[in-house]
Amino acid sequence: MHRRQFNRHLMVGALASLAGTPVETQNFASLRKPARLKTGDLVGLITPGSYISDESLQKAVQNIENMGFRVKLSPHIREQRGFIAGEDRQRLDDLHGMFADKEVAAVWCARGGYGCSRLLPAIDYKLIAQNPKVLIGYSDVTALLQAVFLQTGLVGFHGPVAASDFTDYTKAQLTAVLIEGKAGHLIAPAEGNLAELNPAYQPFLISPGIAGGPLMGGNLSLLAALAGTPYQADVAGKLLFIEEVGEKPYRIDRMLTQLRQAWPLHRAAGIVLGIFEDCEPKADDLSLSLPDTLKDRLGDLGIPVAYGFSFGHISHQCTLPLGIQATMDTQHLTITLAEPAVA
Repeated sequence: MHRRQFNRHLMVGALASLAGTPVETQNFASLRKPARLKTGDLVGLITPGSYISDESLQKAVQNIENMGFRVKLSPHIREQRGFIAGEDRQRLDDLHGMFADKEVAAVWCARGGYGCSRLLPAIDYKLIAQNPKVLIGYSDVTALLQAVFLQTGLVGFHGPVAASDFTDYTKAQLTAVLIEGKAGHLIAPAEGNLAELNPAYQPFLISPGIAGGPLMGGNLSLLAALAGTPYQADVAGKLLFIEEVGEKPYRIDRMLTQLRQAWPLHRAAGIVLGIFEDCEPKADDLSLSLPDTLKDRLGDLGIPVAYGFSFGHISHQCTLPLGIQATMDTQHLTITLAEPAVA
């Protein structure tokens, strides 16, 4: 994710900004599924991580409106403090405000970047649990999605940020998961991804098989950064999905090694790997290739693992709901949602 000192910034930022803030653990008895979206619904745009440019914000608004929704901008969406979209309190107020607003049907992150992890200890999880609604984004938003799910049981959606490229495939996947919300939705690879000549887009098998369980996961850098915190998920019996961008194989190796030591990865039901864009070594690097690195770190777990599913920092991406029962098929590179993700 082009974060050379990501873990150090995460710890320093969290401690400096929100030190001593207690986390109230919610013991939810079951999943909280948000209401399905419908044409004309009001979508709240927030920037819980990095600053968004005028051009990207305009694109985000247009994308959401083209999906048939109305848009409400959070009050501090254009704030900037260095690489972050304003002060932590401003971004928290925007998050809480959108969940508290009864007219807002979905909270859509306009971009990722960095900064969501700083907010986790101070989030009002009770407010969110009392006002369940669609929360969607990816990359840095992994931290927000995972923390909210663990503390409230609210199904969050690992999907495009509002400023992403909304291709036909991306829009079809959003519609199937957020609007239609039917059990049995089959997520097949995007033809546009399979047609790419870039080696990062070429699928490969690590360990064959079919596996089922609740979906959990997100960006590798964030999953590694959350290890050892109250926001580390239990992966036992889960379908763990992982993506990354802009990290060399030795860094991929380091983060996967951290997850192996922090989690019982062998107890996951299976591992679904998205597209790791720009993660190959340079020609003169003393390095394993990306495929060899992934096979080295994940090939001995004794569970199904495959690479090349259509999610990540890419144009054609699917939408994956956290906590929803699903089945992966390594031979056909498919994910099937066993239940609706929305009510």
